[in-house]
Amino acid sequence: MSALRAVGLGRTYGRGAARVEALVDANLQVAPGELVVVRGRSGSGKTTLLHLLGGLERPTAGRVFVGDAELTAASEDEVLALRRGRLGYVFQSFGLIPSLSAAENVEVPLRLLEVEPQERDARVAAALDAVGLARHARQRPSELSGGQQQRVGIARALVAEPAVLLADEPTGQLDSQNAAVVMDLLAELVRERRVAAVVTTHDPLMAERADRVLTLHSGRLSGDADGGAASGRPPGGGVTGRD
Repeated sequence: MSALRAVGLGRTYGRGAARVEALVDANLQVAPGELVVVRGRSGSGKTTLLHLLGGLERPTAGRVFVGDAELTAASEDEVLALRRGRLGYVFQSFGLIPSLSAAENVEVPLRLLEVEPQERDARVAAALDAVGLARHARQRPSELSGGQQQRVGIARALVAEPAVLLADEPTGQLDSQNAAVVMDLLAELVRERRVAAVVTTHDPLMAERADRVLTLHSGRLSGDADGGAASGRPPGGGVTGRD
């Protein structure tokens, strides 16, 4: 069973002469432990796709399933619960709260889920250790490099043990060296933790670490949209999977 599935997904903005089809009839399945990269120029619909997959926007057409739960049929409260418990996000701009330490930023999703303090502390420590930042737990974002801030963002996205990870241009603000570190870390954690991941990027090096690479052009998604989720192929053996 796929961890994430979209069927006939579409999003239109505006009306009449101002009408824009940001996404048209997109179909996608992602299996646990699979890393799918979506490439496309600015304005091609990549961010719109992630917003629809993550329940941040409602589609004009189509359906989204996270496991067996239909996100597009859920109430606002149900969508919020799904986003908190089963979906993780990594943002291009890091999205960290400047006044909080690295550990406190990672802790935010667990506070929203009302996890007990002792378990919360243990999970935050483990998440920071997984991204190589255990010794930076008390530092604020301004005291960290861009690459370190994005690793905090990854720890925060994964600390609640989501089934699905969505990352919007996660290396877009980084130099090539830090980008490579973040890309390797993302790919490793996705497969190790069996998370279904969709990553949008302009970076061709990210595609080298993917199980599948899809392309968005003028709101239309092309490539092997079903992949291992439909065929039973294990993640890691896609179009551009790593050795």
